[in-house]
Formats: sequence, C-alpha cells, structure tokens
Amino acid sequence: MGFAENLKRLREAEGITTAELAEVACVSQPMIVKYESGQKLPNVIAGVLIAQRLGTTVEALVNRNSD
Repeated sequence: MGFAENLKRLREAEGITTAELAEVACVSQPMIVKYESGQKLPNVIAGVLIAQRLGTTVEALVNRNSD
C-alpha cells in the first residue's frame, strides 16, 4: 500500500471523517479527498499533523509495506 491507501485505511479505522481530518491538518476537506485518491501529497506540516492525529508516523503513512 502507498500513502493514499494507508491514509484512507487509517482514517476509517479511527472513525473520523475527511472534514475532521482536514481541520486537524489545516487543509480543506477536498484536499484530504485528493490525498486519499492519490492526486496530491500533503506538505510536510500537514503530513505530520495527519500522522499525529492518526496515531502513526509519517514514515508509516508513506511506507508501501505498511499493514
């Protein structure tokens, strides 16, 4: 799995909406959808905020071998 798949899987596992994650990451809800579809990647700050909210690390989010 890549970043987009890991992000969506972890967000859904945490039971939070794209809008809630967007607020935490200081981006728009449509931007989270773009991250999850693989159209865009977050900047470093948004990536760290997303990882913190999902209880993981940036490294784990981008790891293709993440389970």
